[in-house]
Amino acid sequence: MSLMNYLIDLFFPPQCQACASILKDNEFQICVACRHQLPVTNYHFQEDHPLQHLFFGRIYFVSSTSLFYFQKHSRVQKLLHNLKYKQQKSVGTTLGLWLGREMKASKRFDKIDLVVPVPTHKKRLKKRGYNQVLPFASAIAKVFGVLCDDTILVKIKHTKTQVFQTKEERWKSVVNSFQLVKKDKIIGKHILLVDDLITTGATIEACSKVLLDAGSKHLSLATIAIASSVFR
Repeated sequence: MSLMNYLIDLFFPPQCQACASILKDNEFQICVACRHQLPVTNYHFQEDHPLQHLFFGRIYFVSSTSLFYFQKHSRVQKLLHNLKYKQQKSVGTTLGLWLGREMKASKRFDKIDLVVPVPTHKKRLKKRGYNQVLPFASAIAKVFGVLCDDTILVKIKHTKTQVFQTKEERWKSVVNSFQLVKKDKIIGKHILLVDDLITTGATIEACSKVLLDAGSKHLSLATIAIASSVFR
């Protein structure tokens, strides 16, 4: 460690991105306590689980998973907030490596050819500086040794926040919001679609329809979290 880094850590010690406690020397991004307490779904190790049924009759996913269950005012929300609004892109990388390694161990995602992150509209991209899904998606792609391409799908319609919208309102706001740019790269491919959070599934469904209509052979799905309210 350089003297500069030592001094930075001395006066501004790194904190856990989930609970804000001071990290120990052997901890990175997320403390050991949080790693054991975060509400993991383990969907990637299960053949039949609630997420597989969420899109029943709308979109067929060969395999699907979310790393965590999401609830408001939780450690998972803190992680997503830091990733999305606090420029903590390394959170996405850490979570992507975590989930990617477990997905690989499960053997249920072995046939994916390409990883595609859900895109952000250029206005929001300019304001935020980056697509928060990309570091997470890139880390998963790295684990599987496949390409992560964030230029295939683009968001062409700027939508307002969906936090207070109903399921029907969310679908109306995202339908026809996404466009395929490089059709030749997805024809006949098994694509892993990646997002940060599933609330109603409207965004995932809209992106999936574009990919399937353009010739993608199969789709699988991976997200950082899925809202517990989805299953109520």
